[in-house]
Amino acid sequence: MYLSQFGVIDIYTQNQSTVTEFILLGLSADPFIQVVLFHIFLVVYMTTLTGNLLLILAVRADKRLHTSMYFFLSSLSFLDICYTSSIVPKMLVNFLSSKKSISFTGCAVQFFFSLSLGSTECMLLAFMAYDRYVAICIPLRYNMIMNTMASFWMISISWLSACIISSIDTYLTFRLIYCGPNKINHFFCELPLLLRLSCSDISTVNIIKLVSMPIVLFIPLSLILISYIQIITAVMTIHLGKSKAFSTCISHLVVVVIFYGTAMFMYTRPEHLVTEDTDKRVSVFYTVITPMLNPLIYSLRNKDVQKAMRQLIRA
Repeated sequence: MYLSQFGVIDIYTQNQSTVTEFILLGLSADPFIQVVLFHIFLVVYMTTLTGNLLLILAVRADKRLHTSMYFFLSSLSFLDICYTSSIVPKMLVNFLSSKKSISFTGCAVQFFFSLSLGSTECMLLAFMAYDRYVAICIPLRYNMIMNTMASFWMISISWLSACIISSIDTYLTFRLIYCGPNKINHFFCELPLLLRLSCSDISTVNIIKLVSMPIVLFIPLSLILISYIQIITAVMTIHLGKSKAFSTCISHLVVVVIFYGTAMFMYTRPEHLVTEDTDKRVSVFYTVITPMLNPLIYSLRNKDVQKAMRQLIRA
């Protein structure tokens, strides 16, 4: 009675019942649909790896593509390979497994890498928009502003800041107590779903989430919007080559709309609008579909990349 009054028994019970693994319910419970999804996502994953790897090799092989724009593009392809590889292989295994489990440590590792890589992509897309702004609005100063060192620091800032933020989020999320249900209605360990399973106070995690959200989503998106407002204004004053100038940006805009639109839908909705089935379907877009589309979108609208890829394949 005395111990219970001071919460000692409650803490002991929670520690004893802390989960050691999570069950990922995936996209469907139907065995036939799971097999179908396995083959679909296997093709998507192989396409992602092949397309992004070809783009990286093409940029490295063609000296004409050794500019900041293509340095960012090859960095994005490398990032997409890592990002999709942090999620899809485990998802493919679970499609064919009877027990779709992931250990507590494995969930923490997947959480850190998927969150840090996704956050890095948000920031990298913003720097790519700035690169296009400089190229179109102040082209005479492009080589001076977007030199190799500046591009290197922009990419480094994206990776480093995302890793720091994700490390804090991972530490706070996985020091919570998970003492009850361990089933996650998702195909990977993602923050909103994990917080719903915790039986301890999540206020600190929510505060950090509110602080990190502007850094990861809103500030990069604001930079993208400002850059493209300036680009559109500049393009409207160009009498010759207007379509060519804007065609260098339309590919990036498509990627931004798909990636940011689905990510913001997932992380900025009020809690009462959240539905788990919708969550996991939306997550497919920014974790699986966008990494596959990036090399296709950029190569289809860029003759220099197309030519470099053809030469690489023929070599």
